Amino acid sequence: MKRFMVVMCIVLLTGCSTRLVDFTLISSKNVELSHGELLKRGSQRVYGEDRKSMIIIIPTGEPSVKEAMDRAIEKTPGAVGLVDGVVTHKGWYIPYIYGEFWYEVEGTPLIDSVLLKQ
Repeated sequence: MKRFMVVMCIVLLTGCSTRLVDFTLISSKNVELSHGELLKRGSQRVYGEDRKSMIIIIPTGEPSVKEAMDRAIEKTPGAVGLVDGVVTHKGWYIPYIYGEFWYEVEGTPLIDSVLLKQ
């Protein structure tokens, strides 16, 4: 019986992670490509996530890739997009009690020099 309870705890407390896409360039903002020579890479990678909960069987909302992307881009002043990154969907759930699901977006910010001067 003790072994069964340990196995059930392990099964119920596991999570899931799915790598959805690797990207070269991604943005939810307007990117002015006509002055591409003024775009530069940031020095540090940035991370954004959008997380929603599930209480009993009622979700509090649907996580959004766009919201996670916006949060990552907005961490760097003048950033208009992300390069060389990844989008991941993660989650965990204890049936009929509680769980969380979220999107993570990570990448190197693409900075528009014109926006920095404003």
